[in-house]
Amino acid sequence: MGATRRHLLGSGVAAAAATVLAAPRVARADWPERPIRVVVPFAAGGNLDTLTRIVAPVMSQRLGQPVVVENRAGATGTIGTEFVARSQPDGYTLIVGSNSAMVINPIVMPRTPYDPVRDFAPIALGFRTPNVLVISRRLPVETLADFIAYAKARPGQVACGSPGSGSSNHLLIELFSMTTGAGLVHVPYRASSGSAPDLMAGNLACSMDQISTALPLHRDEKVRIIGVAMPQRLPLLPDVPTLAEVGLPDGGLVAFIGLLAPAGTPRDAIMKIRDALAAALADPPTRERIEGLGSVVATGEDVTPEGFARLMERERELSRRAAQAAGLLQGG
Repeated sequence: MGATRRHLLGSGVAAAAATVLAAPRVARADWPERPIRVVVPFAAGGNLDTLTRIVAPVMSQRLGQPVVVENRAGATGTIGTEFVARSQPDGYTLIVGSNSAMVINPIVMPRTPYDPVRDFAPIALGFRTPNVLVISRRLPVETLADFIAYAKARPGQVACGSPGSGSSNHLLIELFSMTTGAGLVHVPYRASSGSAPDLMAGNLACSMDQISTALPLHRDEKVRIIGVAMPQRLPLLPDVPTLAEVGLPDGGLVAFIGLLAPAGTPRDAIMKIRDALAAALADPPTRERIEGLGSVVATGEDVTPEGFARLMERERELSRRAAQAAGLLQGG
């Protein structure tokens, strides 16, 4: 990654906020006049796709136009994200952004065909979908504190699975090891649920996985969730400590899902979309469905362009540290 890209990525909240606030174009008063396309840069059926399709109908009602979800998968989110970055900045094509495309890819890949700060205008955070630390029930520990002590007594011997090298889960493993001294050995799998059979069989000590994958297995007592990557404990798992409680800043890398538009999109269009998303998140049946999947609905300043920009910058800083610890750092 060249010096210009490193400068842009390191420019932080100021650059991201400027992208939103400095848009010279103004949308028509009757905007939107046609359907709005929301691109999910991953295959159908995953967290991003499922949660986007939950809020889309309420957003459609608020905006008075269909909100159409379109999957453009490939290259860990790069293909769909680049497509939106090159789209007209008119508010009619949006991207569902997450850690992988908006934070991690530009850090761990030698080159990405878009810049997440320069090429996008944040709209709002929609959800946090926590990663969780899961252990095999055959491991002779039950609590997070016990697990850390167990791993520290066996440096370099406790294997921990993730959905793949360079994923947010992988970086969270590295951040967890760096902060607690656990010394976990990363084992990459090819999907979110890939490590489950080895966990249940006792062939793998632990994994860092999505809550949507791990929660059903935890409830069936096939695995044990012992830590949640969040600043506060989850209502669904009130007895499970957060990784913040063992020293990870803000609970570690928190998997986020939010909406962004191409840079230069008119501010008034951005705010109409933001208001529609906020209305969907406040809708009781919609909120109940989201929380039932283990995700946390965004509130407060996170549901603003500037708040979402600040959240992504915090995640970039943590991800850089974790990528450096893992020997994956490509750019700044």
